[in-house]
Amino acid sequence: MALHLWFTFALAYLATTLSPGPNVLLVVRNALRYGPPAMAVTLLGNLVAQLLVTSGVALGVGAILIAVPTAFLALKVIGAGYLIYLGLRQLLARTPVTRPEGEPQTSPPSSKWKIGMEAFLVSASNPKTLIFLCAFLPQFLDHERPIPGQFLMMYLTIAAIVVMVHSVYCYTAYRFSKRLSAAHWVVALKRTTGAIFIGLGVRLLNTKAL
Repeated sequence: MALHLWFTFALAYLATTLSPGPNVLLVVRNALRYGPPAMAVTLLGNLVAQLLVTSGVALGVGAILIAVPTAFLALKVIGAGYLIYLGLRQLLARTPVTRPEGEPQTSPPSSKWKIGMEAFLVSASNPKTLIFLCAFLPQFLDHERPIPGQFLMMYLTIAAIVVMVHSVYCYTAYRFSKRLSAAHWVVALKRTTGAIFIGLGVRLLNTKAL
């Protein structure tokens, strides 16, 4: 991939990533509740899903998803249902015991594997990501160069941008949370993230492939 083409791709993807979605919300929630280790595992789950989606685009899976409405509908319902499930679980869960000075819990109530799998499912079950990348990535391909290497370069760029943007969101949220009462922050975080997850799930149900 030529340098100017890569630079254009990086800027364009950065612009699309700055708008927060389910992945950003999940990593911020886990970072605030459980600390940096949970943030890292959440990012890892997200990036594994991004690798799967990017590979799917390279293999033409995205085009098949667009051409087969039933497949798109099935994936959309699964993704929306999972987001709504996460939101309801967040709203109905008991409020955790607040740590002194609002510090995050030192260990999450579930295993790191479960946190990573949750992040993977949120990212991989969203057909909007696959459809978007199916339309976005081929615009930056140089057909005079090896295609697999270009997809690898684009994925590595996507991973770097995701880590950078999500880290900024987590740091900003952490700094903001230090200004609030710990008890009120925990309750507000639960209710807000739960409602947003449900809203994102409902919005996803109304998404069309084209």
